Amino acid sequence: MRFKGVAPAVLATTALILAACGGGGGSSSSNAAKEGANARGPITFVTGKDNSGTLPFIADEWNKTHANEKVTIKQQSDQADQQLSDLEQHFQAKDPNYDVVTVDVVWTAEFAAKGWVVPLTGQYNMDTSKLLPATVKAASYNGKLYAAPYASDGGLLYYRTDIVKTAPTTWDELINDCKGKTGNTITGSKPGCYAGQFFKYEGLTVNAAEAINGNGGEIVGPDGKSATVDSPQSAGGLDFLVNGFKQGYIPKEALGFKETESLNAFTAGQLVFMRNWPYAVAVANGKGSKVVGKFGIAPLPGPQGHGASSLGGHSLAISVYSKYKATALDFLKFVESDTVQRNNLTVGTLAPVTTALYSDPELVKKFTYLPTLLKSIETAVPRPITPFYPGVTQAIQTNAYAALQGQVDTKTALSNMQAAIKSATAGG
Repeated sequence: MRFKGVAPAVLATTALILAACGGGGGSSSSNAAKEGANARGPITFVTGKDNSGTLPFIADEWNKTHANEKVTIKQQSDQADQQLSDLEQHFQAKDPNYDVVTVDVVWTAEFAAKGWVVPLTGQYNMDTSKLLPATVKAASYNGKLYAAPYASDGGLLYYRTDIVKTAPTTWDELINDCKGKTGNTITGSKPGCYAGQFFKYEGLTVNAAEAINGNGGEIVGPDGKSATVDSPQSAGGLDFLVNGFKQGYIPKEALGFKETESLNAFTAGQLVFMRNWPYAVAVANGKGSKVVGKFGIAPLPGPQGHGASSLGGHSLAISVYSKYKATALDFLKFVESDTVQRNNLTVGTLAPVTTALYSDPELVKKFTYLPTLLKSIETAVPRPITPFYPGVTQAIQTNAYAALQGQVDTKTALSNMQAAIKSATAGG
């Protein structure tokens, strides 16, 4: 999962989300879901920019066996906020040309609550028995499946094996490694210690949530409305990041880091530890990287051991306004096939959603980090599951960033975050 500048469009969508209450989207969307239920024809698959190079294979494989039901892939920008805004606009316009859409795991609740996507029940039922349970849960809302898991994601710790002997398992171990207080003493021209994604965008929500959840905190209650972030547990988690900038184990320039910037720093040899998604493996081993063969991958550390990754990934959903829902349903099943999932991993290092691939001997030999990635996904904590997500993530980003900058202390940041989340979910 890659987030590139998510914050700017959040304000524009907040008013829209405040209208979302509970499940269903009214009789009009319910009627639309029934139209074209058995119809077949050419479909359009709308998805974010293909930075992984996997889409041509998907189109070719599908089209060579579906001459009368070909798929056209419409690529959006590579910025998640723009992708979301585009989808919202076309759903509001009841556009029949957006047949299948990519759904970030944090958009499921909104799309379901608005009645924009077809529930995958009844004649749309899909077999999920071979999928990772976490991906199925992320594609569901109020206990009902609304999208087909397509690619998962879990946060991982990348570490320099030529600088430290073993990966830290706790926050204290990581900090002490950087301060030279363990056998993992960093020597030579000392690079920066640790960085994740700390610019004010969706990646900061991910990193802040991992720190908060890893220490036992919670951001929003199970009802998707109650703000629960202002707690001692949340404060202890956020302090790991805030103190990083104060004490120097996180370099100041990381305040401007998104996925690409943190990865550029790591591959340039400027970081010892980096939090990032699985796709970073291919880049770190690629042309121009200074750390080829010099890094390892481990679970994210936490206060007492294995931390809490934020669950990432995407699913595919059928628009209620599609004219060819039978074809769209078959396409959803196709993207979960072994053929597509294997190609997504081998070409784009996208995390599969099918459980069996994580123990496939051939794949594990080539992608030795698969068992670690599986553990990350299985123990991941979703970002707040709420139909008011744009307002909630804005509240997290704004106030966490203020704390990282040193503009406010952690306690004040969480108090302000709590108030902003209450405001964002007040329409429910």
